[in-house]
Amino acid sequence: MDARVTVNFVCQRCLHPIQLDPGFSHLNEHILAELALPIFPGEEAEFDASEVDKLVPPLQLTDSGHHPHGFTLVGESGDTEKSQPLKVATGLYDLVSSNSDIDHPLCEECTDALLDLMDTTLSRTQRQAQMSQQLLNSLADMPDMDVTALESELKNLQAEEERLLSELSEVEAEQKAAREVLEKHEEEKARLEDEEERYWREYCTHKSQLTAMEDENRSLKSQLSYTQNQLEKLKKTNVFNTTFHIWHSGHFGTINNLRLGRLPTAPVTWPEINAAWGQTVLLLASLARKIGLKFSKHRLVPYGNHSYIEVVGESRELPLYGSGGFRFLWDTKFDAGMVAFLECVAEFQQHVEAQGGQAARFCLPYRINKHFIEDPSSGNSFSIKMQFNSEEQWTKALKFLLTNLKWGLTWVSSALFSSTQGEG
Repeated sequence: MDARVTVNFVCQRCLHPIQLDPGFSHLNEHILAELALPIFPGEEAEFDASEVDKLVPPLQLTDSGHHPHGFTLVGESGDTEKSQPLKVATGLYDLVSSNSDIDHPLCEECTDALLDLMDTTLSRTQRQAQMSQQLLNSLADMPDMDVTALESELKNLQAEEERLLSELSEVEAEQKAAREVLEKHEEEKARLEDEEERYWREYCTHKSQLTAMEDENRSLKSQLSYTQNQLEKLKKTNVFNTTFHIWHSGHFGTINNLRLGRLPTAPVTWPEINAAWGQTVLLLASLARKIGLKFSKHRLVPYGNHSYIEVVGESRELPLYGSGGFRFLWDTKFDAGMVAFLECVAEFQQHVEAQGGQAARFCLPYRINKHFIEDPSSGNSFSIKMQFNSEEQWTKALKFLLTNLKWGLTWVSSALFSSTQGEG
């Protein structure tokens, strides 16, 4: 087995194998002495990871046997001594590494990168040195200043600083107090806004109620005005004239458009005549009740188209309705009823005249004499009976009777209106 062992050195930065120059094997004592001289320590170089791939801690090759990364040469005879060239190179690298901050050996590329980095550091250091020199020169050119004045000014500034700090504390305290007041005002503002919102809600509610009440008030005023107008109309309305409308239709006297009487040329039906007599009896009974008259001999019983008159004290009824026919012409009860009714009208006139005052001048246009009604314009008298009488004269007597009742109705209405006005 060959006793020689080949040893290669690697770059302490990139760990790539390097080829040593043959001249490293023949260094004389003078060169080693120069290399052993101490090197002036410079500024620590700061390496960037992008500039140097990997940093390796310093390695002392002479003690490599005790280093974890060291090595030992072993031969067949077990001799561990290094050869002379290897010892020289190892010692040289240890010497150079101990005098600087950089481990050796280095390959050519790492050496160039290290030189570039050192050039950059040198340029930056030179610029800093120039700036420091310029600052030193400017300070040297400045005139001497009174230290006492500066100290006095410093004290003044410190006092001003203390005063300003005190003012700042006061301002901060005032700001804190103002902030508390502002918070109170904000709370008061929120409370007032809530009250305002509640007020507006109540206002809208009351406004709506007021509008409704005003509408109701206007409606009630309109109803009151309408009612008052209706009341005035009713006060001015003649109830008797409205209820009992007496007029004439040709030769007939009419009450509520019902003809009372009959003519050969105008044969009125007996139901219409009976109904007219019913309205006539009701009218006279109403007038008598209004003036407080109670007939002495008769009592009027309005009963529609079958009205009649009771004879007081005799329990006898006198009809004021007829049916026509031959037997009716000879029935004297109907004539007796009409005569009794005419007597009631005469008694009504006497009662009114007995009131005195203006009532004493009350006079019916057609004077009643027993069963006759006299026409003052012609002086003729017309009987109200049907027997032994013509239809024309009987009809004219009924027409005069209705005219007398209209006058009585008018007087009672005027008296009633006068009493109403007096009470008002």
